[in-house]
Amino acid sequence: MAQRSSVLLIYTGGTIGMAKDEQSGLLKPVNFDHLLSLVPEVRQIDCELSTMSFDTPIDSSNMSPEIWGALAQLIATHYDNYDGFVILHGSDTMAFTASALCFMLQGLNKPVILTGSQLPIGIIRTDGKENIITAIEIAAAKKNGLPLVPEVAIYFEYRLYRGSRTYKSNAAHFDAFHSPNYPELAEAGVHINYNHTAIRKPDSRPLNLCLKFEPNIVILKLFPGITQEVVTAIFNIEGLKGVILETYGSGNAPNQPWFLSCVSNALAKGLVLVNITQCTSGAVESGRYETTSELNKTAVINGHDMTTEASLAKLMYLLGSCHSREAIKKGFETSICGEVTIPASNE
Repeated sequence: MAQRSSVLLIYTGGTIGMAKDEQSGLLKPVNFDHLLSLVPEVRQIDCELSTMSFDTPIDSSNMSPEIWGALAQLIATHYDNYDGFVILHGSDTMAFTASALCFMLQGLNKPVILTGSQLPIGIIRTDGKENIITAIEIAAAKKNGLPLVPEVAIYFEYRLYRGSRTYKSNAAHFDAFHSPNYPELAEAGVHINYNHTAIRKPDSRPLNLCLKFEPNIVILKLFPGITQEVVTAIFNIEGLKGVILETYGSGNAPNQPWFLSCVSNALAKGLVLVNITQCTSGAVESGRYETTSELNKTAVINGHDMTTEASLAKLMYLLGSCHSREAIKKGFETSICGEVTIPASNE
């Protein structure tokens, strides 16, 4: 008989850990033991389940690189003792955390599944119960002794997505997440149907913990009417190391002299600039339009089809790990954890 999988469930906080106070009617955080008592079905899952909670659960709006590092360290510490991990996390910044963990946990060969809910676990119509139950089942799933999903992923509303390809798209519906530029890893119905061709192959490398993340970056979203004063002020933030430019369409930006001068001056100062699209799907295609070609003539890095969340995590990681702009550019032209599709002409 095959040995039962072991899964570590880690509670960080978020909407899923709320319950209605009987006296006031307000939603308040509950302790982890009470949360699990509201989902007794987890004890019926065919795995050895252990649990762990942050001493002080946090709202995911307070997530930070330091907490990402603590989560990654927690997984690394217990890596040899469990077959899979489930992280209960607030939905608002879940895609940021999932993307960061993809870069922090290189050589990962086990499931790390993030999930949460749109309604608190104490609400009768909560989506949290199904999300927790299925996330644990996925973290425990094996075939021929090997995990079915050996990567960081997000499970929400019957679908499993690669962590570094996902963004939160809806604040009101249960299907809150989407992965427009990469297929789903699995879909849960009567059975959990895995998309084996989309799931990363097991990594032969040992787990390598990468915790040097540079937080001094900014996201600059372009908009009609953006002024030279605003762009200049952002590029001149003291201590700034990198800028993610959210441009229009397939990577288009103003080709007005003042804007190109701001970009050139920022690059000359040593800032790393990455071009990604504001669109929810598609990619930056350098040189397709005149307004893209001007940026293409500079040292602005092409972010291809990465999400904002993944590009932010990747820039933090590369700035913390690389010592030259050339190394950072090479990193962006490489798929490190399945976060980007590199066109054949760029490989």
